[in-house]
Amino acid sequence: MSDKIFRSGFVSIVGRPNVGKSTLLNRILGEKLMITSDKPQTTRNQIKGIHNVPGGQIVFLDTPGIHRAKTRLNKFMVEEALSSVQGVDLILFLVDGAFDPEKEAGMIKEVLSGVEAPVILVLNKIDLIPKGDLLGRMAAYGETYPFKEIIPVSAASGDGVEQLVQLVHGLLPEGPCYFPDDILTDVPERFIVAEIIREKIFRLTRDEVPYSTAVVVDSFKERETGVVAIQATINVERDSQKGIIIGRKGDMLKKIGSQARQEIERLLDTKVFLELFVRVSGEWSDNSRMLKEFGYDS
Repeated sequence: MSDKIFRSGFVSIVGRPNVGKSTLLNRILGEKLMITSDKPQTTRNQIKGIHNVPGGQIVFLDTPGIHRAKTRLNKFMVEEALSSVQGVDLILFLVDGAFDPEKEAGMIKEVLSGVEAPVILVLNKIDLIPKGDLLGRMAAYGETYPFKEIIPVSAASGDGVEQLVQLVHGLLPEGPCYFPDDILTDVPERFIVAEIIREKIFRLTRDEVPYSTAVVVDSFKERETGVVAIQATINVERDSQKGIIIGRKGDMLKKIGSQARQEIERLLDTKVFLELFVRVSGEWSDNSRMLKEFGYDS
């Protein structure tokens, strides 16, 4: 009888920047929905990823990394992450397997203080843990908080991910199918397009430039030919950053646009005409009006 129970619920994925939250969710979904890079603080918004399993539906919440916030943008990101641990059915707390458990203890206790939902500690990047150290690290983390389970995985290779999904499904309550079973997320295509463009900036530029950019899709139209015409603006904070984004003779902007267009075409399964503009928008990351305009508003 219990096998016929349909289990569903909301599962928040939280942790420090660059521990692999988005990579893990992409691996679970089997699609690249969340943007990733080797730079921390790539994810800025809380994004739902919907995963259907036999007898259930898991709605994952990908969240920004928890870090010390200075600008209004950083504070928004941290608020997005911390708010996600309230009102969910389960929490996956992701840590980098190479990190020292003792140094993570304070942050874990602070973030999970007052949390009512059960918490699974996900020890990611197990390929970076020296042989023989895994069980010791799991035991050390077990002393920091009463986790429901501690699961070692490699989001990059997929090791342990299916076991994690099975565990998550088994811990969810009986519930409805919250979303149609043919969608992966509830965010609009325009949002994903802007994120793809921003990811290419993260991957192709350096220093502070990726952190000082915000992408806004100004126009998204399907022509009679089936081609989707997209116009988007890359907002930066200084003229020097605009110069870097554009590059010599426009080379960098062309590279960003070309790589983004190819990925957007795979997403939309159609030809795309992508036109990018670059605009200096002052210190937008610390301006409440512009943050709201760019989609960073709690």
